[in-house]
Amino acid sequence: MRRSKDRLHDRAEAGRALALRLKQMNLERPLVVALPRGGVPVGAEIARELSAPLDVLIVRKIGAPGDPEYGLGALAEDGTYVLDHERLAEAGYAESDLSDALQREMAEAQRRTRVYRSVAPAIERKDRDVILVDDGAATGGTAMMAARLIRAQGAHRLVIALGVAPPDTCRRLEHEADELVVLIRPADFYAVGQFYEEFDPVEDPEVLRILEAASQSRRPA
Repeated sequence: MRRSKDRLHDRAEAGRALALRLKQMNLERPLVVALPRGGVPVGAEIARELSAPLDVLIVRKIGAPGDPEYGLGALAEDGTYVLDHERLAEAGYAESDLSDALQREMAEAQRRTRVYRSVAPAIERKDRDVILVDDGAATGGTAMMAARLIRAQGAHRLVIALGVAPPDTCRRLEHEADELVVLIRPADFYAVGQFYEEFDPVEDPEVLRILEAASQSRRPA
């Protein structure tokens, strides 16, 4: 199915469309790093089109008390986290108000790391051109945390590839990457899912299936 100008059919189509743009970038030893869960089907298509390995990076949104979708920061699988102090102030919260959310998201990040790494061991990112992938970004906090962690791990070049993100988020992420590729940059943005015709939740079994298939494809015959 062809997508309209302002919508994508599904995550697979987003991956293929992003891959077309990424192929023009002359990437050296590319590594696709997807953000679970929604970024994994997108990243799988990119990895296939670029003949690149697929990895994941577990980063969790830190939501506001009582409103977990209102992102106030992000936490990575190694326990490091960043907070958006401007949004914290706007919402009237102090960092201490997020202690429960931090503990909850850390536990989930550790759980996902154990589960996903059981089928897909981490791939070295040092001196590689890394493509950080997600189906979309609202505030960009999760992608920002992931980008900084990948930088710290020694990536040679960092490209952030997203299906959709609003203009202010794109401007924020442009400072975190060498290149930013976004298919749709809507001024009128409410949620990532509104720009996909099909946006079913991605669950752990699908992530594991994709990662295991990608891992097996790298093994010698």
